[in-house]
Amino acid sequence: MQLNLKPATRSGKNKTIQNILGQITLLVDEYDKALSYYTELLGFELLEDTPMSPEKRWVVIAPKASKEQGCKLLLAKANTPDQKKAIENQTGGRVFLFL
Repeated sequence: MQLNLKPATRSGKNKTIQNILGQITLLVDEYDKALSYYTELLGFELLEDTPMSPEKRWVVIAPKASKEQGCKLLLAKANTPDQKKAIENQTGGRVFLFL
């Protein structure tokens, strides 16, 4: 397979699009347990915790030093058996985050 790697343009102007990674979804078994781990033990900051339904929340956290410009984590509660299996192996045994 050959890739055609050209700078992306916007509106026909020869401007390169600046891409940043905004959020990564991380499966968790319980919101509050995950929040406690990331905020109390690792020092992350809670940026948003919005109820979406009785069972679902939009929970966004980030390391304090990178909350303005760095990537954020969206904590998503696992619902299906396959999602629950992936909680402790989301990256296939590889390193996930470098802080």
